[in-house]
Order: sequence, then C-alpha cells, then structure tokens
Amino acid sequence: MSNLTLLLGLLNFALCHGLEFRYHNSTEVEEYLKAVHRNYSSLTHLHSIGKSVEGRDLWVLVLGKSPTEHTIGIPEFKYVGNMHGNEVVGRVMLLQLIDHLTQGYLSDPQVTRLLNSTRVHILVSMNPDGFEASTRNCVYSEGRYNKHGVDLNRNFPDAFQSNMDMAREVEVQAVMDWLQTEPFVLSANLHGGAVVASYPYDNSNGGNELQWGSSVSPDDDVFIHLAKTYSFTHKSMHNGNSCYDSKDFKDGITNGYNWYPLKGGMQDYNYIWDQCLEITLELSCCKYPPETDLPGLWEDNKQALLAYMELVHLGVKGQVLDSRGTPVENAIVEVQGRNNLCPFKTDRNGEFYRLLLPGNYTFKVTVPGEEPLTETMSIPYGPDRYSALTHNFITPWRSGSPPTTQPTETCGPILRNTGLSNRGAFFDRPLALLLALLLCILLL
Repeated sequence: MSNLTLLLGLLNFALCHGLEFRYHNSTEVEEYLKAVHRNYSSLTHLHSIGKSVEGRDLWVLVLGKSPTEHTIGIPEFKYVGNMHGNEVVGRVMLLQLIDHLTQGYLSDPQVTRLLNSTRVHILVSMNPDGFEASTRNCVYSEGRYNKHGVDLNRNFPDAFQSNMDMAREVEVQAVMDWLQTEPFVLSANLHGGAVVASYPYDNSNGGNELQWGSSVSPDDDVFIHLAKTYSFTHKSMHNGNSCYDSKDFKDGITNGYNWYPLKGGMQDYNYIWDQCLEITLELSCCKYPPETDLPGLWEDNKQALLAYMELVHLGVKGQVLDSRGTPVENAIVEVQGRNNLCPFKTDRNGEFYRLLLPGNYTFKVTVPGEEPLTETMSIPYGPDRYSALTHNFITPWRSGSPPTTQPTETCGPILRNTGLSNRGAFFDRPLALLLALLLCILLL
C-alpha cells in the first residue's frame, strides 16, 4: 500500500469519525481540505489565495449555502490561523472547526443557522513555511517568521507610521489581494503565547486616538463587545490571568496598543483599509503545546469560535440605490460620531455593512457632487436572529456611481493630519516631549 493511499484512507476515516487531535503537516492539511471539499461539495469551496516563499499553497476553505460566490445580504466572515508558524494551536482549532461545521450542517441547529446566514472563509495556515520549520518548544520554538525571516504581522501597511516603501512578503500580499476580492465584514486571526482577545488599534502616532495608554478606534464599543463575547464564551479567557509569565488582562481582553505598540499589524490593516473589523485571539500560554492538550483546548474554544462568528450579524446591512433602483458603488456610508480614518464605502453591488451595538444612530450617505442623504434609525441586536437589520438607502440621485478608488495611505492620519491640532507621526512625539520639558522648566 502506497503512502498516498494510506493517507487518503486515514482522511476518509477522519471525515466519518472526527479529525484526530494532533499536528498535521502541510501536505496532510492540503489533502484533508481537498477531501472535505470532495465530500461536501455543495457546502464548500476550496481555493488557494497564493503561495508561500517556498511555494506552498495558502488554502482557503469557504463554507455556506452558496460557497462559490457572494450573495447580497449574506455577510462574509473569515478566520486566519498560523500567521506565526510556531503558534500552532489556532491551526488545529480551525481544522477542528471545519470538521465541526461540515459534520454539524443540517443536524446541529446552531451550525445550520450559521452557515445558512453567513459565508465563512477559513485560512488554516498563513505561514506554512514557518510551521514546517518550527520546533516543539513551548516558548522559544523556531518558525515564527516566514522563510525570508520576516514577521508577517509587522509587514502590512500601517496608517500611523509610514511603511509604504516596505517590501511586502508574498504571504502578506496574498492576503491583501484576497481582501480586495470579498467584502469581508468580520474577522479574527489566531495566535498563541497568551490567553487574551486583543482589539484595534495596535499602533498610534500620538494623536487624538491615544487615550490613557490605549489607541482608541471610532468603533471601540463594538470592538470591546467582540472581544468580550469571545473571552466570556471561552472556558477561562475571561479570568484574565491564565499565563504565569503574562500580565493580567481585565475580563480577558486588551487594547492592542495598551498591551504593546505594533507597527504593520494585520488587524489594523483589515479595519482601517478594508472596513473589516478584526481582532487577535491569543489561544494558549504555550505556543506549541503537547498534543495531549489539544482536546482540552478545543473544548475551551469551541463555543467561543461559534459565538464570535455569529457577531457578523450585528448592526445594519443593505444597499445604497439611486432613484432608478440601480446600486450606487463607492457611496460613503458614515455613522454620526464615528470618524473612521478610511470612510466605509459601498461595494460593487452598492452594498454596505456596519457592525453596531443596539441603539439609535444617524447615518449620512454621500457621493461627490450630490447632496448628502441623512437618516436616523433604531438598530436591534441581530445575532439572536442571525441577521443584522436590513435597510436600503433610496437616494434621489441619478448620476450613477462615483469612480472606483483603491485604498491608499491618504486614509491614515499621517497624510491627513496637519497643524498642531492634528500632528504627523514623526513630528508629534518629539514636539510633545519638547513642550513637556519646557513646561517643567517654567514650573521650576
């Protein structure tokens, strides 16, 4: 019997009896995902978004009623694992999640409602080269970086400190290109080395976003709710002190910048430039725990992973339509009091999604050359019904959609800020320190 035949036999057994709790190498993961797609072809779609430095495919499995393409009104959700190759728990959790979702569809009510109302994308390993190079050490394992020795979570464009001239690694560029193909609404990337849910911003230039040691986004209330939902559904994350060598995290959550500043991170990039709210989930104190720990880690995270996915149905969704009922692309949909660095815009279907907590909100919809449309609405809690509030903005315009523009750094505060009230990234901190020194001298 050939090794391939044996592997296929083991994979078919796993599909029928549940996936084995162990660390699967990149070849095994690829074959497992292909087997899942073969066995659940109407529920799944498998594609590669690119290749790693060493040529390994970055496989994404899509699950849902219409897995091959976006459906208007159905939000797009994603999980990304193994961004750091030696942080391996997220990789295992996502494989187990795939197993749970495929086997539970049409038999488990929660799974069935979730996949009927959501299109789910799972990138099991963003850094397969790092995983293959990693060693089984709890803290000091090799394999964090990609084959070029680059930390992928420091390689994305940063809105607060200019790094646009930095070379993008192929894995990072693949994810950036992927984000342009789907209107993602909510996301999480899975890490290890702590047990905490971290949310944006990860960085700051010392502007108005910096408040009491945290870099606060316009959607801070939503991010805190996202993080707390995961931490309190998790078996122990909400206790906040799971790891002996880590700081205590109140309620098991933290603002990213308050934990430590991070330049070029993926969650800020998703939020600022792709209007996809993303948090970082640190799932284990040990980056590469013994395989005997994996069943318990799955039980700790299983319901939290599902509960977090349901939050894609927060807030409001709909389309912006002109007076003829034609979708308006690139219309700006703003929520009063939330000044996003990059304004949220409608996609090619005129579609928008805004994750918001229950309450009353005023929206302003604008396109160049037209009078803004303003409406106030009351938003209920959508996840209980697996659907955000649906509301279409019907405009009096007949001028068509504004021109398509690609995300650029001008959305960020570096180029936007001018003068002393809105300072630039490389000017702000030295000036602040100088003023503080002068004040101290005057007081003396």
